[in-house]
Amino acid sequence: MELILKQDVQNLGFKDDVVSVKAGYGRNFLIPQGFATLATPSAKKVLAENLKQRAHKEAKIVDDAKKIAEALKALEIKIFAKAGGEKLFGSITNIDIAEALEKAGNSIERKFITSGIVKRTGKYAASIRLHRDVVVELPYEIVAEK
Repeated sequence: MELILKQDVQNLGFKDDVVSVKAGYGRNFLIPQGFATLATPSAKKVLAENLKQRAHKEAKIVDDAKKIAEALKALEIKIFAKAGGEKLFGSITNIDIAEALEKAGNSIERKFITSGIVKRTGKYAASIRLHRDVVVELPYEIVAEK
């Protein structure tokens, strides 16, 4: 079953992508939730026209995302957490990284940050998706509070 995505769906595709999924997934989840529509020939023609018109705007958005990526690469993020030796009391997640970025002056939604759950002090890297074409690796360090 071919569908056109109306918005980004994690592990499937981005907005306006034409994807092929199993019939049950499309019929029972994606279409009723409003995430996708059927990819009929007329819908594909409309999509092609919209993408052609949007190409110029997209270039500006990509340039803005690249500027933000360069600013993020220059940052040194240190997250302070309670720890007993090397092991943390609790864990560091995407939420904590988003808060640290907010303090540094960059507002990024936590759903665009991929780092996993960290339970030890040390240096790590998080992947931040600013645009479908712009993904930046953000190094950060977890330091024990004194």
